[in-house]
Amino acid sequence: MLHFHKRHRWLSHVVFWLIFLFIGVSSSKYRNGNRATYGFEFISDALYMSAEMIFAYALAYFVVPQFLYRKRYLLAATGFVVSSYAACVVGRIFIVKICEPLAGIAPKASETYAEILRDLPKLLYNYYLDMMAAASIFVFLKLLKDQHEAQKHALQLEKEKTETELRLLKTQLNPHFLFNTLNNIYSLSFISQPATSKSIAGLAEILDHILYRCNEQYVPLSAEINLVRNYIELEKLRYDERLTVNFNIDIEHDIEVAPLILLSLVENAFKHGASDDAGAPMVDIDLRVTAENFIFNITNSIATYNSTEKWDAGDRIGLNNLRRQLDLIYGKAYRLDVNREDKLFKVTLCLHLNEDINKHEKNTVLAG
Repeated sequence: MLHFHKRHRWLSHVVFWLIFLFIGVSSSKYRNGNRATYGFEFISDALYMSAEMIFAYALAYFVVPQFLYRKRYLLAATGFVVSSYAACVVGRIFIVKICEPLAGIAPKASETYAEILRDLPKLLYNYYLDMMAAASIFVFLKLLKDQHEAQKHALQLEKEKTETELRLLKTQLNPHFLFNTLNNIYSLSFISQPATSKSIAGLAEILDHILYRCNEQYVPLSAEINLVRNYIELEKLRYDERLTVNFNIDIEHDIEVAPLILLSLVENAFKHGASDDAGAPMVDIDLRVTAENFIFNITNSIATYNSTEKWDAGDRIGLNNLRRQLDLIYGKAYRLDVNREDKLFKVTLCLHLNEDINKHEKNTVLAG
C-alpha cells in the first residue's frame, strides 16, 4: 500500500474514498431497503462523504502536522474543534438542503442556516460520530505512512553517517600507511637502487588494492592476506637477516571481512615494534578461521630502551581507527585485546562468525 501510494499518490486517495463510498452506499441501501434507489443513495452518500473528507484532510494535513507535531496543543485542540464543527455543519446542510428534497422530503421552515449553525446537540449526536469514524481511519493511515517514512529517513541518515565515518577512517588510514612506506623507500634510495625499484612495485600493488578493491564494506579474506604478504615483503626490504617474520595461516574456508583491518594491525606492529628495534626485531602473525570464529594474533618485539615506556592505546592512530571501524561494522560481534608483556606487544582480534550475529550486525549498518 505504501509503495503504491508513493508511486500513485492521487490515485490512492481516490481508491480510498471510493472504497469508503461503496461501503457507505451498501450500508445505506441495506438500512433503507427499497425506499431509495441506488442512484439516490450514491448521490446522498457522496455529498455526505465530502463533508467527511473536509474533516479528514483538515486533521491529517493541517491540525496534526502544524500543531500536534509541533506540540502546540491548545492550537491543535482548537483546530480539531473548528474543523469538526465545520464538517458537521456542511454535512447537515447537504442533508437538509439537497438530499432530503431529492428524496421528496419538504424542508422544514425552521431549519434555516442559522438554525443549523446553532443546533449543537443534533450536530454532535447525529453527525460528529460519523465524521469522526471516517476521519479516524484516514488519519490513522496517514500517521502510519508518515511514521514509516520518518523511520526510513532516519535509517537512511544513519546509513549515510556510518558510510561517511568509514570513508573518513579509511582516509585517515591510507595517508598514514603511505607516509610510513614512502619513508621506507626514501631510506632504501640511499642503499640499493634495485631494492628501491622492487619496493616501488610492491607499493603500487598495495595501493591498487587500497584504492580500487576496498570500496565495498566487506572483501574476501584471501585478498586481505595477499595485501598483508605484500606489505611484509615491502617491510623486509628495510632490514637484513636480523628481522624475523612468521606468518602462519590456518583457514577452513574463505570468508568476507572488513577491508584493511589486518593491514592496520600489521602496520602497527612494524611501526611501533620492528622499526624501533635496532637489535633482532620479531613479528609473529597467526591467523585462524573456524566455522564460528576468525582469530588474528600478532606479536611484535619491543626495543629494549622502550620496554619500560608506558604504552597507551589511545595514543595510537592506527588502533584508534581500527576500533572505530570495527564498532561501526561489527558492533558487539568482535573482540580486540591489546596486551604488553615484558618485551612483547600482542594484539588479538576475534570476529564472531555466527550467522545470526553477523546477519544482525550487517543489517544494522546497511539499514542504519
